[in-house]
Amino acid sequence: MEQTTLYIIIGLYAFSWLFQFFYHLYFLLKPALFIPRDKDQHQPVSVIICAKNEADNLKAFLPSVCRQDHPEFEVIVVNDCSTDDTEMVLAQLKTEFTNLYYTSIPLSKQHYQGKKLALTLGIKAANHEHLIFTDADCQPASEHWLTEISSQFTDEKHIIVGHGRYEKKKGLFNLFLRYETFFNAVQYMGFTLRNKPFMAVGRNMAYTKSLFENSNVFKRYLNIASGDDDLFMRQCATKQNTTIQTSYNSQTISIAPKNFNEWISRKSRHLTTAPLYKFGIKTWLITEAMTRQIFWVLTLCSLFFPTFVPIAAGLFISRLLVLHIVLAKAANKMGENKLYWATLLFDFITPVVIACVWFNNFISAKKKKWK
Repeated sequence: MEQTTLYIIIGLYAFSWLFQFFYHLYFLLKPALFIPRDKDQHQPVSVIICAKNEADNLKAFLPSVCRQDHPEFEVIVVNDCSTDDTEMVLAQLKTEFTNLYYTSIPLSKQHYQGKKLALTLGIKAANHEHLIFTDADCQPASEHWLTEISSQFTDEKHIIVGHGRYEKKKGLFNLFLRYETFFNAVQYMGFTLRNKPFMAVGRNMAYTKSLFENSNVFKRYLNIASGDDDLFMRQCATKQNTTIQTSYNSQTISIAPKNFNEWISRKSRHLTTAPLYKFGIKTWLITEAMTRQIFWVLTLCSLFFPTFVPIAAGLFISRLLVLHIVLAKAANKMGENKLYWATLLFDFITPVVIACVWFNNFISAKKKKWK
């Protein structure tokens, strides 16, 4: 019986290592090797921004959007039921930028439609076929953001998945935020390039107006308060019509959450759409997280058995080395400097934190269901 148990543990350890090795090379390496299309087209684009009580952020970041070095573009801001000075800030900026347009949704005490209504209004108001999306608390990483992200549109590619990073600050918490965001980006970009697109971030993505209008995507998910980006990807993204853009100049930089509780709140809202991922995608993601944790736990347990220490050490170092090289290449491609070194700190703890957030969402949903 003890020998059978030992064989099972060894088999589980070997499977975890093999799966992790495969996952890193098959999915995570792909964005690092991605070569963007040449910027030989400069089609007109419409930038869509939804803003709810974002007066200070609009004042700080909207000018950098309106000043983009792109031949022809418009910026459409939808004031989504704001109660601060958003309307006044937009009116003032409108006098400075002729390519800025805005509309406002009046505050209703009886019903709030959420961001999906604001996005729909912004898209309907757009004059151009190619749409670029970002948030009010974001600024482009460069003046070439629109040109870089829109350069990946082709007759076949109608959805562009970009990277929205967090601003760099001092402290371990900020390092965790930036690493978790970076790893997620490499992961969902890798899935996209492997013909399994499932996710994007609304602070930096692009798609065509006709694709949105033909999908009626938001009408199907009016009962879900958030996740407009993931819901759109689930409904509209295919292996034929979706690609990525990794260059630093194509990215946006967002204000980082002030503390862990604020990040948890954001992550909780985002994970509300995770159960709607396709079965195959959920299987891949869950298996990766579980095998990662199993591998770490069994490696630590092997320290109590001297016979297995050399083998465990070899497997542990080889996995960490492969992951380190893959993320280093991706970081270099995406301009994330030496962020990949944070793997040493957060490789084990990140799935635990995400699992806790997901479990809290599940418990909260059950409580609401029975009220």
